[in-house]
This record gives sequence, structure tokens and C-alpha cells, in this order.
Amino acid sequence: MTNKYYEFFCPVKVIAGKAALEHIPYELSGLGAQRPMIITDKGVRAAGLLEPVVAACEESDLEIASIYDDVPPDSSTTVVRDIADVYRSEKCDSIIAVGGGSAIDTAKAVNILVSEGGDDIAEYTGAGVLKRALKPFFVVPTTAGTGSEVTAVAVIADTEKSVKLPFTSSFLLPNAAIIDPRMTLTLPPHITAATAMDAMTHATEAFTCMAKNPLSDAYATAAIKKISTSLLTVMNNPKDADARLELAQASTMAGIAFSNSMVGLVHALGHATGAICHLPHGLCMSLYLPYVLEYNLESIRGPLSELLLYLDGPEAYAATPANRRAEAAIAAIRRLRDALYKECELPRTLKETGKVEESQLDDIAALALDDGSIMFNPREADLEDAKAILRKAWA
Repeated sequence: MTNKYYEFFCPVKVIAGKAALEHIPYELSGLGAQRPMIITDKGVRAAGLLEPVVAACEESDLEIASIYDDVPPDSSTTVVRDIADVYRSEKCDSIIAVGGGSAIDTAKAVNILVSEGGDDIAEYTGAGVLKRALKPFFVVPTTAGTGSEVTAVAVIADTEKSVKLPFTSSFLLPNAAIIDPRMTLTLPPHITAATAMDAMTHATEAFTCMAKNPLSDAYATAAIKKISTSLLTVMNNPKDADARLELAQASTMAGIAFSNSMVGLVHALGHATGAICHLPHGLCMSLYLPYVLEYNLESIRGPLSELLLYLDGPEAYAATPANRRAEAAIAAIRRLRDALYKECELPRTLKETGKVEESQLDDIAALALDDGSIMFNPREADLEDAKAILRKAWA
């Protein structure tokens, strides 16, 4: 599974650590920006997470021109248009996104409109449409999971047409990602668990799917090791800033890994389940990961065996016979899911979610086959294969 040719690209500056937020004004002024707009959601604001960001800016005499805090969980084209109108009327010159995947995707789309003009974001869908750099843009992630701060994609729903619009361009990448553990200290346990498993899946698929390469491998394995050693620490002690920072860095590393090596069938099934049953993305990733690894097992035995070292540590790796390491890696992921179920009842099967009907499995399978991620899965899957995996994941 070695690629003779590959490309690796990640031009996002990462500013990480316990006082990372305080560096935002310096970064903005370096790009000639003086009137940033903050784009976030109600939950982030209610959790008090905007305060350190605003304080950092005010201490440097930087004026925050506008705060938009009404981004919904599934952002839409109308929201993007509304925010762009506010940006223009308040004469903003840059964007700081503070939040999870939805706030970041929304900010990426807003940046297209305010940089390129117009008010119809649909004109810019697809790949290769944008031809030049957009306005200064910074991302402060508040969940350690999506990796959106280092990915060149955004997805925005067109609610009138009931479709999700994809945007892909290296110009969507922020100028910097600010990883500060203060931003994830208040994450509730079930979101901590689901978002960490989202990052775990990004890294595992990046390492086992078709487009893996030596550089993405380095980021993927480092991310898996950080999550394996820090996730349960955080579950037991949510205020552990060091372990929170480890998870946040792991999410960023996993984002860099998968945006350069792509993902596979876990994501195809997860996207389909999210669309049909409206389950959160991270939860879908956690649900399907072991079942898809079992399906792919004979195609990924080599890399999966290697992952045991990062999932379970050197002692367990050395004690496991080489021909059992791939199975042991899947067992380690299952043990982690069991521990998370015990800590916060993060579902391990579709049935445990209480939101999926057995009658929906065929529709999920059919939709998953249309998902672009499936192209990079190391083993071909047809409709019957997808249904069989879903039946295993059901109960």
C-alpha cells in the first residue's frame, strides 16, 4: 500500500499552549487587520469561552468590530449570507471563528462571500473555484475532534433545496489555528468522548486507507498515541489542562493527516447515518470504527498491526505475537469504547443510540455507497457488504 507519488500540504500556522489566545492580536496586526469579526454559537458564548478571546484583543487595543453568536449546529446558506451582511455593514476586515465544526465551516463560507463579493454562496461550490487568498482568518477550536482548523473544506446546507454544498480550496485554510486548552476545559463528557473518537477515526483511517503517505502517517500515529494516553485521563479529570491540550493537539494532527491522505468507509457510513438519522458526526465515527476495521482487516493487516503500538503502548505491542497484532489493535479500540460507555454512555451500537430504526439500515447503506470517501477505502464494498457491516453495528 505504498504510494510512489503523493502530495502533502499544510500551510496553517499552529499556535498552541496555555497562553495561545494572547497571540491573536499580534497575528492580526501582522496581516494588517484591525477590525475582526468573531463568528461563534450560543453554546460557546454561554460557556464563557469568548471572554478570554475578547480580553486578549482588548488588552492590545484591538477593536472587535462585531460578534455574531447565532450559528446553528447545521449551518445554512442563509446564515452565511446574514453574517456577510453584518461583516460589511460593520466594516470588519478579518474573521476569528470560535467554536466547533459548524462555526468554523460557517466562517470559511462567510470569508468566501466577503472576500469574493456577491451574496449567493452556492456560486462558489466545488473545487478550484477560488483563485486568490481571502481575508485574514483565524480559528480557535472549542472541541478537540473535527480538525476543521487545518482542513481545506467546508460543508454548508442549502435548506431550501435540502442539499449540502461542499466547498474545497486551499484558500479556505485559516492563516492560523489557535489551540488553547482553556477552550475545551468546559466540554461536557459525552462531547469530549465523541469528538476525541472523531479525531481517533480521522487518524486511523488516514493510516489505513489507500492514500496514506509517510508524512500523513507521522501525524496520524502521533494523534492516536495522544488520544490513547490522554482521553481517559480527561474523562476522569475534566479540568486537566495538560491532557486537554494533548487531545486538542491530537485533533489538529489527525486533521492534517486525513486532509492529506483521505478517509474511507467509516466516514462514508457516518456521513450517510448523519444525513438520515441526524446523529452527531463524532458519535457516528465511534460507532462504526471497529466494524469497518474488521471488514477491512485482511487488506490492512500491516498498518493495523503497527497501530497497536500507539493504541496500547510498547509493552502490550511486544507481548502480542506479530500475527495477532491487527486483531489486538481492534480490541484496544473496543476497550476504549467500552470505557467511554461506562463513563458517559457514549453508544457503541446503533441500537444503543435510540435514534436509529432497524428499517433505516438499507437506506443508510445505499447512501453510503454514493459518498466520495468510499473511493479511498482499502477494500471494495458493495451494497450487501455495507448492509452486513450495518447489521453488525446495529446490535
